[in-house]
Amino acid sequence: MEKKIIIVDDEKKIADLVELYLRSEGFETAKFYTALPALEYALREEAALAVLDVMLPDMDGFTLCQRIRERYFYPIIMLTARVEDMDKITGLTLGADDYVTKLFNPLELVARVKTQLRRYTRYNSPGEAKQEEDTLDLRGLSISRQSHKCTLNGKELSLTPLEFSILWHLLQNRGRVVSSEELFEAVWGERYLDNNNTVMAHIARLREKLGEPPRRPKFIKTIWGVGYTIE
Repeated sequence: MEKKIIIVDDEKKIADLVELYLRSEGFETAKFYTALPALEYALREEAALAVLDVMLPDMDGFTLCQRIRERYFYPIIMLTARVEDMDKITGLTLGADDYVTKLFNPLELVARVKTQLRRYTRYNSPGEAKQEEDTLDLRGLSISRQSHKCTLNGKELSLTPLEFSILWHLLQNRGRVVSSEELFEAVWGERYLDNNNTVMAHIARLREKLGEPPRRPKFIKTIWGVGYTIE
């Protein structure tokens, strides 16, 4: 069965180009030039991943991302013409998994799509989960690779695949400080750059979902200049 990718971009040439490259790799696509029809489709049909432009005429891509995240946890890649770090952090904290700045190489975007789908499939595959420790527990926090569920004091948390992967890696290495570089390369599978704020944005979102007080977090602690740890 072909994996369906939702494409939303009001620049017709870009949307058509993304569709062309994804279809050439065997993906099925659902293409939209505005947000509202895309949202209606996303809430009605099953998809494997979404590529969303930030600047849309009827609803910004951040809001669209947030609306999709209320129901689904498949990967979301944001497209934008803006390069400011704050725009990137905004998208990531609202649930996006990756961020590509225009003008991008279509082959790079296809590679990122495949990377996100591999990661999502791996962390939702019971067969993969059985090869390693299945469940980790710590002070009321429980996370299972087989069911891809995370609970805190019996209440299920809605984690994206990346948030799940980050928490799993930190719990697997509890008691040890994990650098941003190690965490990024372990979870994203890509080379870390010094100015990369992706890890910080996802940690902030993860702490919010865990109900962590900023100054005295119970689980994920920042070791300034070094990385993160769960003790």
